[in-house]
Amino acid sequence: MRKRSSSLKLTTMLAGATALTLSGCDDPSPQASWDPNRGEQVQAFSYKSLEECKAANEVSDAQCDTSYASAQKDDQKNAPRYEARASCEDVYGVGNCVPRNGENGGGSFFTPLLAGFVIGQMLDGGGYRGTGMYRRNDEYGGGYYSTYGGRLGRDYGTGRTTISKTSIDPPDAIRNAPPKIQTRTSVVSRGGFGGGRSYARSGGFKGGFGG
Repeated sequence: MRKRSSSLKLTTMLAGATALTLSGCDDPSPQASWDPNRGEQVQAFSYKSLEECKAANEVSDAQCDTSYASAQKDDQKNAPRYEARASCEDVYGVGNCVPRNGENGGGSFFTPLLAGFVIGQMLDGGGYRGTGMYRRNDEYGGGYYSTYGGRLGRDYGTGRTTISKTSIDPPDAIRNAPPKIQTRTSVVSRGGFGGGRSYARSGGFKGGFGG
């Protein structure tokens, strides 16, 4: 009986491993398991404009300039993309989405307007980096998100705004992966936000950008 039981257990384990392997092959893209809300949380600074960043004196003027430039670049390349204006406005609000054209004749789509930019610590700990910020107004949670999908939160112990490092400075495989254009079906199935990446939601953000 013991030998038979061990055999059954091994067979079950092998079957489970096979299922996991097959599941992983369904979507080999680097976005498949990407969750920018996990990982180490770092202090973040969020601003509506470059001028606001410089007036706050939380980082140097040079850091404001560099971070703002990074946010503009990330927005052009990696902003969430939607097939229709209505689908984009379902997530970001009426009047908050604009048409764009892909590079090299890549077709047209809609992206949300920048609500500002956020600065946080880089992955290698070698300083700070900025990226774009978008404000969601949908029923799936709302709040402010980085270009790469990470949601701003708050450390209630210190009262400081936080975000995960990978939401500011994602791995190259994520940063260089072309965003997918979402359809209305994908918007509903993913709870609103995604930009072609599998995003998870974390705690709410209170404050910043004027609420």
